Amino acid sequence: MNVLAPPPAARTRRLDLDRAKGVAILLVVFGHIVATTPPPGVEWWDTLRYAIYRFHMPFFLYLSGYAAWLSGAIRTSDRDLPAFAWRRAKRLLVPFLLLGVIVLFGKLAAERVVHVDNQPEGLLGGLRDLVLTTENSPATFIWFLWVLFLCSVVAPPAWRRIGTPGLLIAGLVLMATGLPAVFYLDRFARHAVFFAAGIAVAQHEARLLPRFAEAQPLWWGLFAAALVLAVLDWRMAWFWLPGESSMLLCGLLAIPALHGSMLVAPVARWRWPLSLGRETMAIYLFNVIAIGLVKAVLIAAGIGWTEQGFAIHAPVLMAAGLLLPILFKRLVLRRVPALDRMTD
Repeated sequence: MNVLAPPPAARTRRLDLDRAKGVAILLVVFGHIVATTPPPGVEWWDTLRYAIYRFHMPFFLYLSGYAAWLSGAIRTSDRDLPAFAWRRAKRLLVPFLLLGVIVLFGKLAAERVVHVDNQPEGLLGGLRDLVLTTENSPATFIWFLWVLFLCSVVAPPAWRRIGTPGLLIAGLVLMATGLPAVFYLDRFARHAVFFAAGIAVAQHEARLLPRFAEAQPLWWGLFAAALVLAVLDWRMAWFWLPGESSMLLCGLLAIPALHGSMLVAPVARWRWPLSLGRETMAIYLFNVIAIGLVKAVLIAAGIGWTEQGFAIHAPVLMAAGLLLPILFKRLVLRRVPALDRMTD
C-alpha cells in the first residue's frame, strides 16, 4: 500500500483532518435526505441510514476531541475555564439558538402551505422542545453543537483530574448508563466517549497514525464486519449486539478506517474533501433547511415522495444539501463579519 508520511504535529493546517471532516459532512448530508420515513418501496434506505448513523456523528466527535488536543484547549486551567466556556458558547450555542429559532418559525409558517417534517407543537411547545425536552426538538439536526459545547467545557477539568484513560472510562460509563433526554444530555452520554477517543489518538498520534495507515485492509474489514453486525441487530432484535454497543463498536472502528484512509493514496490527494471540510460548519448548519426547501419544491412541482420520484429526489436533495449552504455562505454570510466568523 502506498502510505504517505503522517502529517506533522506542528500547528499547521492538518489536511488529513480537513479531508476527514469533508467525508464526514458528506455522510451527514446523505443521512438527512430522508428526515423521517422513506417512500413506500424504498424501505432499504432505512437500513443504509441506520448503518451510517452507527458511526458518522461519533467520527465527528472524535475529530473534535482530536482538535481539542492539538489546539491545547484540553489544557485549559480552572481559572481560565469561564472565559473559555464563554468563547465556546459564542461559537457553538449562539448559532445553535439562532438557527433553532429560525427553523422553528420557518416550520410554523411553512406548515400552512407545504409539507414539513418534524412539525413543532406551536411556538411555546417548539421553544420548549428546542432546548429542554430535546427528544422532540423541531431542529434535532443541530444537536451536535450543544453536545460539542458540553464536551468542550467538561473535558478540560475532567482531564486534569483523571487523565485521558479516565475520560475514556467515564465516556464508556455514560454510554452504558445513559442520561435523560433533556438538554440533549442523552446524546452527550452516547457520544462523549468518542470525544475522549479523539484526545487519546491525538495524544499518541506519532505512534497510532502510521498503524492506522499501514493496516487499512484490516481496519476496513473489521469496520465493515461491525456494520453488518449492527444492521443484523437492527433487523433481528434477538441478535447479540445491542444498539449502544453497535454504535460503540462501529464508531471506534471507524476511527482507524476513516482517519487512516486520509493518510494513504489516492484519498490523501483528493481535493473535494478539502473543499467540503473547510465549509463544514455552513453545510452542517444549513443542509437540512436546504434539503427541506428543495424537497417541498419538488413535491409541489409534481415529483412525488414515491419510489419512482425518489430516484430524482435523492441526487437533487444531496446536491442541494451540499451546494446551497456553500453558496449561502459565500454570497451572503461573508458580507456580514459576525455571521461569517460564526459559520467558519
